[in-house]
Amino acid sequence: MAGIADLIAKGNDGSLSFGNYELDSKQKRSDFEFEGDLYKVKTFKEITKLEKNGLFVYESVPGTVVTEMKFTDQQVTFQVEGWEDSSITLELEPETEYDVTIAGAAIGKMKTNLGGKLVLSVEMDPGSVYEIKVVKN
Repeated sequence: MAGIADLIAKGNDGSLSFGNYELDSKQKRSDFEFEGDLYKVKTFKEITKLEKNGLFVYESVPGTVVTEMKFTDQQVTFQVEGWEDSSITLELEPETEYDVTIAGAAIGKMKTNLGGKLVLSVEMDPGSVYEIKVVKN
């Protein structure tokens, strides 16, 4: 996958896609409207970061491409691709337990910290896409 052409895009299924880990220098796009909210993405080989209305949503180190991201009150699902193993941080509800699945394998229960951050380590092979599912208990 070559990354999202405009750095961020709406899917026909109500999902959000963003990022491009193939860029050598940081690029960003601000004020992208999606479902009444404004999103900002910064992305390149080293990092991909997404904000919603000025608040943190997603970050990966190194950079990734995220497709088909969907949010509900109970879960977050998305597909991710990168050029090497990545650390992914999601902003969720503070001090809440979630069931996490990566590429169909149950990772187990993880609890967010006081700030609501959940950190996942995803072992990636270049060219492979990994489905992530985080479900609130």
